[in-house]
Amino acid sequence: MKYERIKSLLGDDFSKLQNAKILLLGVGGVGGHCLDCLSRSGVGHITIVDYDTYDKSNQNRQMWSELHEGEIKVQALKTHYPHVKTINAKINEQWVRDFDFDEYDLVLDAIDDIKAKLALTQKCYKKLISSLGSAKRLDPTKVHVDDIWKSHGDKFGSKIRYELKKRGFNKKYKVIFSSEHAKVKEKGSFNAVTGTFGLVMCAEAVKKIISK
Repeated sequence: MKYERIKSLLGDDFSKLQNAKILLLGVGGVGGHCLDCLSRSGVGHITIVDYDTYDKSNQNRQMWSELHEGEIKVQALKTHYPHVKTINAKINEQWVRDFDFDEYDLVLDAIDDIKAKLALTQKCYKKLISSLGSAKRLDPTKVHVDDIWKSHGDKFGSKIRYELKKRGFNKKYKVIFSSEHAKVKEKGSFNAVTGTFGLVMCAEAVKKIISK
């Protein structure tokens, strides 16, 4: 009964979701909503990676954060999604270099470390869906999906493109971005936007899985 309506929508393709192996990097404002969507859609094998703990500043945008203040995110999320595999680790450039991505069908990037994102892109761009900047924005209707070279309106994305060009990287991979310019310079976030990023990431993952 739980997946009856998604089964009705996908038909025989639903089995592809159940068999898919997805690696989700970062389970904050974007990644947490993506995880919830993947789980409710019937994705059978999800591994989440994060090192952070929940605090009060997360509670305006991060799933379940108000219930787990001070707790390690991946461990807290395991109580809500018992079927997921968890890795409590800081995702930096070295971690990306050392990690074996081969067993996963898709890698979903919801982290904000530029060096780690660049290493991730160069290592597994063929199965990567990456989130660019979701903070400092108010309009969820300005969220788009395209390849990295067509993304715009985002200084964070501009830095990624610049650094990739410096490395001689010219391949295409899918990114989620907002064309809305940042509203403030300091930290600020709105759940309608960060949540939309996460849900769009889930939708793109589902589309990619069932297209195979």
